[in-house]
Amino acid sequence: MQTETARIDIAKPADEVWALVGEFGGLETWMAGIESCTVEGDIRTIQTMGMTLTEQLVGRDADARAITYSIVGEGAPVAKHEATITVLDAGDGASEVTENVSVEPDEAAQLFKDIYQGALAQVKTTLEG
Repeated sequence: MQTETARIDIAKPADEVWALVGEFGGLETWMAGIESCTVEGDIRTIQTMGMTLTEQLVGRDADARAITYSIVGEGAPVAKHEATITVLDAGDGASEVTENVSVEPDEAAQLFKDIYQGALAQVKTTLEG
């Protein structure tokens, strides 16, 4: 599996950023192109760009401000996928947000990194105005 990392600095406190990105069912509030996002237990179903994606919550650590999920089932052009969003305190009321993604096949890693980089940019716009 190939791993890539999207990263962005946000001029908001880590707890405020985490309140947005740490909500497993709140994806449509900050990720462009999400038409709907529903959650049942540890499974979220996303409607986007004419596709239905099913993702499973792998872990959520509020103290570390990290959430990990994996694409499961049909719908995505990958055999394996796992992503972790982490929000770190960067000091002076700012945050550093990363999204590490590991995917198979390896060729899909850059595509997912680009998608997640755009999503993190949307988080920045949403929170900073």
